[in-house]
Amino acid sequence: MEAFLISTGIVALAEMGDKTQLLSLVLAARFRKPWPIVLGILVATLANHALAGAVGSWVTTVLGPDVLRWVLGLSFIAMAVWMLIPDKLDDDEGNDAPRMGVFMTTVVAFFLAEMGDKTQIATVMLAAQYHAWAWVVAGTTLGMMVANAPVVWLGDAITKRVPIALVHKVSAAIFVVLGVLALTGWA
Repeated sequence: MEAFLISTGIVALAEMGDKTQLLSLVLAARFRKPWPIVLGILVATLANHALAGAVGSWVTTVLGPDVLRWVLGLSFIAMAVWMLIPDKLDDDEGNDAPRMGVFMTTVVAFFLAEMGDKTQIATVMLAAQYHAWAWVVAGTTLGMMVANAPVVWLGDAITKRVPIALVHKVSAAIFVVLGVLALTGWA
């Protein structure tokens, strides 16, 4: 349960101000069909994070415990630094109707946007740390939904009230704590 709760919290915080959260806002403003967008986000996230979790689980079979501890600890600290760099989304798309429909457009756009993203990397690291692939994937997916679904429904009202810089600093602090815990062998 710890893997699930920590994964949910970390990803929900890490997603604030992330390019995929901005993508949620763009899709909601462009298509104004929240249900297909939210379902598309769910399907894309499940697929992307299932793959990321599998990579994280595989890494634990290749690296010894001491090497893994250092890799995870330094990766969490690097993630903390990365959290302090805000994402931006290029909005060079037109207002054409999607050829694949709103749902499939969301699935493809979200899946591709998550490739190499902070939350995907966090999923890899969390799966490697907790050895609980299903709980990590469920937690990171829930974290993505907690961060993105309200944006689809409430859009601009949320982004104007949430101090993104503060959220990024809190997320960075959590990643530093996890990194130090991993390096000292407490996690």
